[in-house]
Amino acid sequence: MTTGPPIDELHFADAPSVDAVPGPQTQALLEKQREIDSSAVAYPEDIPIAFEDGKGATVRDADGNTYIDLFAGIGVLNVGHANPYVLEAVHEQADKFVHTVDFPTEARLELIEKLDEIAPDGLQGQNKVVFGGPTGSDAIEASIKLAKYNTGGDGLIAFRGAYHGATTGAMSVTSNKAFKERYTPLLPDVVHAPYPDPFRQDKSPDEAVNHALEEVQAIVEDPYGGLANPAGIIVEPIQGEGGIVTPPEGFLQGLRDIADDNDVVLVFDEIQSGLGRTGKWWASDWEGVAPDAMTSAKALGGVGFPLSATMYHEDLDTWGSGDHAGTYRGHVVGMRAGIRAIEYIQDHDLLAHARDLGEYIRGRLREAAAETDRLADVRGKGLFIGAEFIDTDGHPDGDLVDAIQQYCFERGVLVWTAGRHGNVLRLLPPLVLTHELAETALDIIVAVIEELTAEATQTV
Repeated sequence: MTTGPPIDELHFADAPSVDAVPGPQTQALLEKQREIDSSAVAYPEDIPIAFEDGKGATVRDADGNTYIDLFAGIGVLNVGHANPYVLEAVHEQADKFVHTVDFPTEARLELIEKLDEIAPDGLQGQNKVVFGGPTGSDAIEASIKLAKYNTGGDGLIAFRGAYHGATTGAMSVTSNKAFKERYTPLLPDVVHAPYPDPFRQDKSPDEAVNHALEEVQAIVEDPYGGLANPAGIIVEPIQGEGGIVTPPEGFLQGLRDIADDNDVVLVFDEIQSGLGRTGKWWASDWEGVAPDAMTSAKALGGVGFPLSATMYHEDLDTWGSGDHAGTYRGHVVGMRAGIRAIEYIQDHDLLAHARDLGEYIRGRLREAAAETDRLADVRGKGLFIGAEFIDTDGHPDGDLVDAIQQYCFERGVLVWTAGRHGNVLRLLPPLVLTHELAETALDIIVAVIEELTAEATQTV
């Protein structure tokens, strides 16, 4: 029996439908936010919107404008906004009990079993789970502690272009210097190796992979590699904030081999790329490589509940009681939501749907790229999609992508940006996005690309 309604019944029927945006109610809320909220608030600077309601892959703002959502709260809402199958369990659980620290509950134990069911080969059946605080950063911190605890080392290898979070350890392995420069010193002995990016590095796929792996191997094995006591390698199987950079085949297996040869812990950060985002449960499944530890958050909370987890091989389960702790390790409502979200993905075959729909979206973008030299690369897996734009001199063009984002917003489609220079159009739609909604959204996106790239070329 299929669980919950089919995906074509989840959305607002009138999406997209927008008047002049932002409307008066939205503007009033934005103004109030500017007056009383933190100056660290950032997202409304890119899209001036105040959300009121959401269904499936569609949202409404405070003025009743309805949008197709290809952003999904930065990849959080994989089964869509307000998925009724998930919310049924949420309401039931919230009326009974919400917070349990790490005392056992049916929801906690069932989610652990469910995560083992979808774990990569190599972890499945040999998997332990430690729940963390509400953000992906908490899962990253747990994985760093796990690597240090088990190896006795303290050095970490991460990658250029990486984003892992905003707490001290997570910022240390993040590569964005501007993001962390005011908070130094962070963790010592973190070295960032090149991440294979054939497009940006102007290399063949094999050359990009070989170059990256040679650098990692030198850091670990060269007597003058600079990292005295390595504990772990932490990597995104597909870089998210870095620009949906999708490494060629062989990179993850090469890291697996280096980690095995040198007794260091290999950590895959699947916070943005996991739980079906790429058309497989985990982005690393595309290469069939299992990590020693894997972080999850974002979509883990089902419909946006804050929940993170670190899954790791049972051989690393050497912690003593209380050696890793946190108050919000028992968000039982979020756990119940996570179970239901996994079930919904399974029963509606959303992995296959994400693969098929992702091929369609990338195909539409590649057709647009054939009409302009400003759209230089289209990449990704499943519904984890990036389109990189350049100017007439071949340099990253973040201004053009900002304009595309704004024009799409004004026409009822929410998209986001990524990349070191903000020049990558990033699409992270809910996995419940229908083909009909995708076609409508891509008609708008492609028309905007054609219009703006033609204008930008004419002004040069």
